[in-house]
Amino acid sequence: MLTVSTVNVNGLRAAAKKGFVEWLAATRADVVACQEVRASPDSLPDQLAGPQGWYAAHADCSVKGRNGVSVYSRLELEAVRVGFGEPEFADSGRYLEVDLPGLVVASLYLPSGDVGTARQDEKERFMKAFLPYLAELRGKAESQGCEVLVVGDWNIAHAEIDLKNWKGNRKNSGFLPHEREWLGRVFDEAGYVDVQRRLDPEGPGPYTWWSYRGKAFDNDSGWRIDLICATPGIAEKCTSVVVERAESYDKRWSDHAPVTATFDWSAACA
Repeated sequence: MLTVSTVNVNGLRAAAKKGFVEWLAATRADVVACQEVRASPDSLPDQLAGPQGWYAAHADCSVKGRNGVSVYSRLELEAVRVGFGEPEFADSGRYLEVDLPGLVVASLYLPSGDVGTARQDEKERFMKAFLPYLAELRGKAESQGCEVLVVGDWNIAHAEIDLKNWKGNRKNSGFLPHEREWLGRVFDEAGYVDVQRRLDPEGPGPYTWWSYRGKAFDNDSGWRIDLICATPGIAEKCTSVVVERAESYDKRWSDHAPVTATFDWSAACA
């Protein structure tokens, strides 16, 4: 069995003070991908930079205190790659790949965007460059007999069942028609599978992010934007996906919840 978790930590050092360290020590995951780390590896304490029992890889942002993605693995890393070949995002701390036996795992933090601003323009450029790369990655993996997991904060809710207040967000970044269409192309053209929706096609949710504003968490008024996307071979072997939603507002260590998938899979199957 292989268990993989992904979570936007909303600042790793802050999350560590609220419960991330205890969660990491208790998790049964073999691989944990983090996004929005917001710290360079040399600024992290040892328990975060290289926790005992884990191999760690980090990709920080050239702008201090922004973005950042990491991967922790109980399995030794065969290779680490930062970025996906697009110069603009090479040191943006938004994409990191690691090679495990028979498997590529990537931690993704897609830009969040904001309609009518430069942030949305950045998101559009990222999406344009990233889609063909995903197709290329899948093709390369298939030729080598490997599978791929691209996990993380995709910052797009694909369908109405993926966010509580979909009617009120139709003109907001994260639920714009062309963003949703783009994510559909990740599935239909690039050939990846949203393993949560494969097991639970009806929804609604389960949501993975809730605003800190108002009572969004208490009312479960959230978005499902943290996804585990897999190539078909390993997607078919996914037996469960769980959103590890905190028991109460005060027990949250991020505004996102970990998403944890279990696969009946080993490198021998690849």
